[in-house]
Amino acid sequence: MESPSRRERALVPVLVFLSAVVAVISSLGAPMIPTIAAVDHVSLSEAQWSLTITMLVGALTTPVLGRLGDGPDRRTVTLTAAAVVVLGSVLAALPLGFGWLLAGRALQGVGLGLTPLAIATARDGLPAAASRSAVALLSITTVAGVGLGYPITGLIAESFGIHAGFWFGAVISALALVLAALVLPPTTDRERRPLDALGAVLLGLALVGLLLVLSEGETWGWAGARLWTVAAGSLLLLITWIWHELRTAHPLVDLRSLTNPVVLTADVAGLVAGVGMYLLMSLVIRYVQTPAGTGYGLGASVVVAGLVLLPFSALSLLSSKVVPVLARRTSSALVLPLGCAISLVSMLFFLFARDHLWELLVVMGIAGLGVGCTFAVMPGLIVNAVPAREVGSAVSFNQVLRYVGYSTGSALCGAVLQAHTEPGRQLPTDGGYRDAALIGCAVWVVIGLVTIVLPRLSAVTASRRDACVDEELMVDESIADGVAGEGEVPVLRAGAER
Repeated sequence: MESPSRRERALVPVLVFLSAVVAVISSLGAPMIPTIAAVDHVSLSEAQWSLTITMLVGALTTPVLGRLGDGPDRRTVTLTAAAVVVLGSVLAALPLGFGWLLAGRALQGVGLGLTPLAIATARDGLPAAASRSAVALLSITTVAGVGLGYPITGLIAESFGIHAGFWFGAVISALALVLAALVLPPTTDRERRPLDALGAVLLGLALVGLLLVLSEGETWGWAGARLWTVAAGSLLLLITWIWHELRTAHPLVDLRSLTNPVVLTADVAGLVAGVGMYLLMSLVIRYVQTPAGTGYGLGASVVVAGLVLLPFSALSLLSSKVVPVLARRTSSALVLPLGCAISLVSMLFFLFARDHLWELLVVMGIAGLGVGCTFAVMPGLIVNAVPAREVGSAVSFNQVLRYVGYSTGSALCGAVLQAHTEPGRQLPTDGGYRDAALIGCAVWVVIGLVTIVLPRLSAVTASRRDACVDEELMVDESIADGVAGEGEVPVLRAGAER
């Protein structure tokens, strides 16, 4: 058996590997959608479910795993979820037909809840200084893993077929499970709290409806009655969930933590930054593969389109080294708007320079640095702002908001490009990419301003509230002093005791 010191040294690499595996597996379906449609004889819209269902299940299970992970069974919950991912990977890899592929991809979606558990484990299992850098690295890994997953799975699928890509996922997820079983520390000292099952059901149904609207908007039609009915039902469920969470003794997500300006800023930033990130990634992937005969685009293969994302992964990982330096020289609060500003530069670069492959490589490199800085600091802000017993739940909720942002960004890309596709044509005009990039610029400007203004407004509100409380205390003390001067304190105490 390994000594505790060796296990502690291995903990961070294993947690990072686990998070990277989850990110890679979550993106397995994206480059292979056309191949899945051809092999399993389904339409492209049906094949798209190989990606959509993973996100749906992830949105359902992430908050539940986060809450369960705040109790004494975090190790068991983590290993069980990792085992489910392995099972799903094997099901997806076996040539059993499209239905079994969807079932496997659904089980793989459970793994999307593993990163918040890894962050909570790093927070509790490491010294304070080491845990801060580990939390930042884990948050970036979820972003960098997507950029790695696209080229890896695209290359495997093109060379050996779709089932080889899923077998690759099965092998790396099994390895992650074994390593996690060897190094994850026990958490038996934590208090067991009841799971808010009703809250989990309400939030799960609301998120499923919302993600269905975002992912199926193009298929259903953005003005269709079915889409707006599902959207209205999801909104009603979300309102009901909020009302329930504020009234229950053991909520799935402690929404009162949003009164903390740090937590609120991180959650809003996670949601909107997710929109900007996936909007740009979706634009670049489609643009690179657009035939040059259209007057724009590079006419590259799926593999090349995936390789364009490698600078994104590399620079996002590099940001894990940059963020601590920036935070020490400025403050963690300034890293968020700085990351948004860098991401804005990447979107502007795409707007004005996208005719050559090297330009798109530069775009994705800048985007990786900006998104890395933004996402690296979010979990650390949340971890330092909430009680230890709420870390898993709070980080999981932030992760869910990111997933919603990712889906929104992807759907926004499709909607804008579809609006610029002339009747009878399959490809949009170049103006669609221009308008989508302008929307992306607006997204990063808005979230940059939010990360500057929201904390200040919240701080002003808090200071005013504290001033009112202090004034009330002063009044109470002066009344008490007056009463004491009349010798009536014993009478008041006796009345209070009775």
